[in-house]
Amino acid sequence: MNAANQKTKVAIIGLGNIGKAVATNLVKGNHPVILASRELGKAKELANILGGIATAKEIIDAIKEADVVIPAIYFDKIKEFVKTYADELQGKIIIDVSNPIAPDGNGGFKKIIDQNQSAGTILADLMPSNSILIKAFGTLGASSLANAAFNEPERKVLFFASDSTNSNKQVEGLIIDSGFDPFHIGGIDQSIRIEVFGDLHEFGALGKLVTLKEVKQKVA
Repeated sequence: MNAANQKTKVAIIGLGNIGKAVATNLVKGNHPVILASRELGKAKELANILGGIATAKEIIDAIKEADVVIPAIYFDKIKEFVKTYADELQGKIIIDVSNPIAPDGNGGFKKIIDQNQSAGTILADLMPSNSILIKAFGTLGASSLANAAFNEPERKVLFFASDSTNSNKQVEGLIIDSGFDPFHIGGIDQSIRIEVFGDLHEFGALGKLVTLKEVKQKVA
């Protein structure tokens, strides 16, 4: 059996800048992806560009087939997504890449939730009871996510937060296959640190991409 076929089955729902970057990086790392969008034609087009280990399916079919579901959609749309596909998301690992922000009217961005809240903690309460929410892949901007993957000689770090240590190996495998070094910062209650404006986000106090060596010093 082809080694790629033995890897975690991951569905990426939504093919904006983040979704495309994650899909492209995973394929580059020889990890199969299932692509889905409200417009199946867009998913098919990207699958054709990425090649044979990328396939396109309707959203509901992509979720059913996957072990890990990455809804690469806006924060304010995820609630509707979870409600619509509640049955299909049962038992799945769901990776939240969202940042709860919107344009501030002055060329920048502002949080659309309370300053002390995070998208991760809000969404955790909405997930099906037997699914697992992971916060990952949203700790870098889309440009860095696309351009800094597989950096040499030292890879850059992608942080993730998870309450379920049983699923960490799968998430770490996805991050590694996408060209970054994984670093678990703790439970979902730490999500605010890796969302925009957080102390470990590229567009927060961290202010840059870091290597594993650098981040161990910062987190310590």
